[in-house]
Amino acid sequence: MHCFACGRGIETLAGDRIGLRDSCSCGADLHVCRNCARHDPSAHNECREPQAEPVRDRERANRCDWFAPGVATAAVSADSGRDAARSRLEALFKKRP
Repeated sequence: MHCFACGRGIETLAGDRIGLRDSCSCGADLHVCRNCARHDPSAHNECREPQAEPVRDRERANRCDWFAPGVATAAVSADSGRDAARSRLEALFKKRP
């Protein structure tokens, strides 16, 4: 899995649990909705598990029993993707002399 805040890879072995107090080297909590395999911003309560209780802050540690380490979209990769798209658009609409 990757830390949702900094994008750093966190190695987990099959069967490993991420504890409520576990955190990344950047200081961000790891047992959060944004790091969960079931997190889906387009789903009801932003979770694909219908029995999960609503969580107010998806970037802070919570006691959800349905948490499973997943691949979170890293903020770093989102920024680089946005920059690449902006560069392509600027090249498309580039003024010609």
